[in-house]
Amino acid sequence: MVRIISMASSIRPSLSTFRFSSSSRFGLPLSSFTPSRNLVFSPLASAVPQSQLFGLRAAKPLRGDVNSTGVASSAGNAAQASTSAAHESALEWVKKDKRRMLHVVYRVGDLDRTIKFYTECLGMKLLRKRDIPEEKYTNAFLGYGPEDSHFVIELTYNYGVDKYDIGTGFGHFGIAVDDVAKTVELIKAKGGKVTREPGPVKGGNTVIAFIEDPDGYKFELLERGPTPEPLCQVMLRVGDLDRSINFYEKAFGMELLRKRDNPEYKYTIAMMGYGPEDKNVVLELTYNYGVTDYDKGNAYAQIAIGTDDVYKTAEAIKLFGGKVTREPGPLPGINTKITACLDPDGWKTVFVDNVDFLKELE
Repeated sequence: MVRIISMASSIRPSLSTFRFSSSSRFGLPLSSFTPSRNLVFSPLASAVPQSQLFGLRAAKPLRGDVNSTGVASSAGNAAQASTSAAHESALEWVKKDKRRMLHVVYRVGDLDRTIKFYTECLGMKLLRKRDIPEEKYTNAFLGYGPEDSHFVIELTYNYGVDKYDIGTGFGHFGIAVDDVAKTVELIKAKGGKVTREPGPVKGGNTVIAFIEDPDGYKFELLERGPTPEPLCQVMLRVGDLDRSINFYEKAFGMELLRKRDNPEYKYTIAMMGYGPEDKNVVLELTYNYGVTDYDKGNAYAQIAIGTDDVYKTAEAIKLFGGKVTREPGPLPGINTKITACLDPDGWKTVFVDNVDFLKELE
C-alpha cells in the first residue's frame, strides 16, 4: 500500500463497537469527550483478587535475610520469581484466549448522511439503529455481515453536534473490494471525495485508491478477491513501534503478521491481528520517523475485542504495561461483563465477554 508523506509534514497522511441491545451500552455521548455516563461505572470487585489471577503474590521480607549491602535479597528474589511466573502464566493464557475484533466506534455529525454514503458507495448494510434520547445520542451499526461473525462499524451521533476533530493520530479504515476502479467511479457519481485515484501500490501490484467519507474519515480501498472480512483494516499512528508491537502481542494476544520499513518516506508499519490479513481485520500501526506523540482529537473512540475472561484480560493488560480504565465486571443492570484499557499511546480498547456478547445479540 502506498504511503505518501506531505513535504510540509513528517506525519504520514492516511490515504487510506460496541454492540449491545436496545438499552444504552456503549454509544458515545458527547460528555466533553471524556468517558461518558455510559462508560463510567462504580468499581465491581472480582471474587478473586486480580493480583492472584496469574499467581502474583507480594513477597514478604524475610527477617535476617539481608546481604552485605543491606538488601533483602531473598525477598527480592522471591518477588522477581513470582512476577516472572505471573508473566509466563498470563502470556500462556492470552495466547489461548479466543479473541476477535468486534467493532470500531467513532462519532459523526450527520448520521443519516453517513449511513447513506456507507450503504450506497461502500456497499455496507445497515445492521441496526437505536436512539437513546435520555442520553441524547443515536447509534447505527453497519458492516458487511452479521455482528456475531464480522467486524462492524458503530457510528455515534450526539444530538446537536455536527463536527468533530479527527486529529493527527487516527489514520484510516481499509476496505477490500473486487474492483477498485468501479468503486471509485460509483463514489464520484455519488459526490464522494477521492483523494488518490486507482492504481498499483508503489513497488507492488495491488491496486488501491483513497477516499474520504462526509466527516473526513479516510478509507483505503484495496483490490482483493472474495474475502470473509471486507472491512479489513484500522490504522493508528504510534510513537514507538517496537513498544506497541510488544504490548499488542503480550497483552492483546495479537500476532505480528508483517512489518515493513519505508525509509524513502520515513515511516514503518506493522500489521497486527488474530489471523491472516486476507481473511481477518487487522490493526495497522504506523510509526513516522521522529514523531512520538499525536493529537487524538475527539472523533475516533475505540475498538472492541471479544475475550473469554475479562478479569484475566484486565490483569494481563496491567502486567504488560497497559492502563485499565474500567475495572472488569458486569455492566449495571445486565450480565454483560467488560473491561476497558489504554495502550501505551493512549488508544482505547474495550474487551467484552464472548458468551455475554452472543447473548446480547440474541
